[in-house]
Amino acid sequence: MSEREWNVVVSTHAEGYRAARAALRELGRVWRTDYFNVLVMKVDDIASFLEDVSRLATINPPLMKEIARIAPAAAAFDFETAGEFERKLHDAALSRVAELAGKSLHTRIHRRGMRHVISSREEEQRLNQALLDALASAGTPGSIDFADPDAVIAVETVGRRAGVSLWSRDDLRKYPFLKAD
Repeated sequence: MSEREWNVVVSTHAEGYRAARAALRELGRVWRTDYFNVLVMKVDDIASFLEDVSRLATINPPLMKEIARIAPAAAAFDFETAGEFERKLHDAALSRVAELAGKSLHTRIHRRGMRHVISSREEEQRLNQALLDALASAGTPGSIDFADPDAVIAVETVGRRAGVSLWSRDDLRKYPFLKAD
């Protein structure tokens, strides 16, 4: 297993990088990245991992102040071009349309790398529109809401790998370390 197979991205504050890396090793494989204060992980089960992080937050509150955000990915894929990224991203997100039926939502992309190749804002807008179109076609229209959405499609990229998850409002409240926005 290599760092190219990650399914979790962890952003830390500068002073918390080492402590976070050491603590998270108990929950899965952890690798450094080429990006400042960014770790990637491979965990076997996302739901169990979220519960384990919640327990860790209870046991070691100071550690959680060193971690800026933890972003598990329900689906992950590699890509080489902006076109391939967009195609695979849309496939992953559109596979969740049934779960978004009639809901308010928005997309948030946290990109590391590919700076001059992928525009997070433009990709967010295109994906939001694709989701709205798919929901309308299914007869279950949704809406875009940035203030208090029912769901957030969270996308993380580290180099040429991306992870995608769908978080409900309840998920985001239950697991404050997700910080999808």
